[in-house]
Amino acid sequence: MSAAPVILRRLADLRALTKSWHRAGEVVGVVPTMGALHDGHLSLVRAARAGCDRVIVTIFVNPKQFNSPADLANYPRTEEQDARKLAPLNVDVIYCPDPDQVYPDGFATTVSVSGLTDMLCGATRPGHFDGVATVVTKLLTQSSADRAYFGEKDFQQLQLVRRLARDLDLDVEIIGCPTVRESDGLALSSRNLRLSEAARASAAQINLVMADLTQGLLAGQEFAGLRDAAAASLAAAGFGDLDYLDFRREADLAALARFDPMEPARLFIAIWLEDVRLIDNLPVR
Repeated sequence: MSAAPVILRRLADLRALTKSWHRAGEVVGVVPTMGALHDGHLSLVRAARAGCDRVIVTIFVNPKQFNSPADLANYPRTEEQDARKLAPLNVDVIYCPDPDQVYPDGFATTVSVSGLTDMLCGATRPGHFDGVATVVTKLLTQSSADRAYFGEKDFQQLQLVRRLARDLDLDVEIIGCPTVRESDGLALSSRNLRLSEAARASAAQINLVMADLTQGLLAGQEFAGLRDAAAASLAAAGFGDLDYLDFRREADLAALARFDPMEPARLFIAIWLEDVRLIDNLPVR
């Protein structure tokens, strides 16, 4: 039986450890999370384990990226279960910083990335990506990681992190890993746990509708017409408000009207089911 990973809560303790690893010439990987770990998170940990000598998993529910106090309060906090899930994966450290280790008294700095954050989730969640950019910058510098692993399910976030690492000259390689899905195609998310049994069954329609959209784009159809049909299909399946359903270029998230084989692109969706906001994206190749 694998031993539980060491849990650290103070930055000084983490830095003492990472300094010793770097002195030994070891490559350090970090997987930043907010906990409530599922197989999607664990796939990132496995990727880090395969590519690095040492692996840190951070667990910190970041208050600065929540728009709704209720959403923050309802976010699952499952540290003991998370530690048990990580034990078989040979994680070296779980870093669960106390709040004052991330945002000490008088903290007055915000990291903001323009352009990439003006659309998609940024359009309906003001300040969200500033919170993400700030906490990710903190965790990347605190962990002194050589490589950091993020899932493509939050593709806008992934592009944000790549940009801030480049713009701020952070000495870390940002590695994107494929979205992990349930057998019916639903992207894994901690928020899925909040769906009723009936809503969970309906949620599989998201991936089916996105797959149909992809086929239409590859056949040369205009996105606007495909979008209207997809939105109607989701409404008929019992979904609530559609925050967005967009077709965008991967590099800068610019909106596209048609598929161009020379432009890597993705479909993006955010939609409500019961009181849960679900997001997903698919590459169009």
